[in-house]
Amino acid sequence: MDSFFSSIIATFVTIPLLGYLLVFIVSKQITKHHRRSVHIALDSSTFLLIFSVHYLIITIWEQNFFWIIILSLLIIAIIFVLIHWRVKQEINFQRVFRGYWRFNFLLFFMAYVTLTVIGLIQSVQSFVSMQ
Repeated sequence: MDSFFSSIIATFVTIPLLGYLLVFIVSKQITKHHRRSVHIALDSSTFLLIFSVHYLIITIWEQNFFWIIILSLLIIAIIFVLIHWRVKQEINFQRVFRGYWRFNFLLFFMAYVTLTVIGLIQSVQSFVSMQ
């Protein structure tokens, strides 16, 4: 039973788009609102993208840079709070966190796509060099 759950989790971390689609379909059935379902799916799949980027980095370069990911998340959070405070003169943490989290989705989605392409190129290069 444990191997079944770990296989499911590994699949969603490896292919975060699958997790996005699953959350979107379930939330669409529950809420009946397309836009709200997209936001729920985006917000929940950000976790998957963060861990996917982490494991892609480990796979490609065989080094653990999770501390850099956490540090970048904290720095981005500080920047978002400071910008919001400068513009609005007060901090609405719910709005700041929502914008921060969606920005992280975009950032880690781009990182995921970039790392996937880098990994594919490296795999092809190693395969060609073996021939």
